[in-house]
Amino acid sequence: MAQTPLRDTVAAQMKDAMKSGDKTRVGALRLIMAALKEREIEARGAGKVVSRSDELALLTKMVKSRQESAAIYTDAGRAELAAQEHAEVAVINEFLPKQMDDAAITEAAKAAIAETGAASIKDMGKAIAALKEKYPGQMDFARASAIVKGLLAG
Repeated sequence: MAQTPLRDTVAAQMKDAMKSGDKTRVGALRLIMAALKEREIEARGAGKVVSRSDELALLTKMVKSRQESAAIYTDAGRAELAAQEHAEVAVINEFLPKQMDDAAITEAAKAAIAETGAASIKDMGKAIAALKEKYPGQMDFARASAIVKGLLAG
């Protein structure tokens, strides 16, 4: 069962949003399309193919960036700009898998530590790399990193 390329899915949804006149959604979808296209061009230049995990990592990065911007706008009293960032986050999140909670991240981290044979904080990178490969776009890797560090230290 081949997965539909993410760009095709986004393009189809963009057409629907254009037909319905949803300007906010069209804008967010255009941002996603541009980011995906840029990633494909970079990869092609390096002789690589963009994988689904690369796409999910890109979307996760876009969400994080917009959340940081929304917080800055909120602190600056620019509620309308913060609302726009939150609307974009909502659209981007539609293309990401359901995020894992701390309990699920902890279980995955324990499995990754066992799988990689990580024994100390020095081996933390191996465990995080295994998590990134196995669960792209499904967890906040900053939280995962803290959990892995706690498990290896304690």
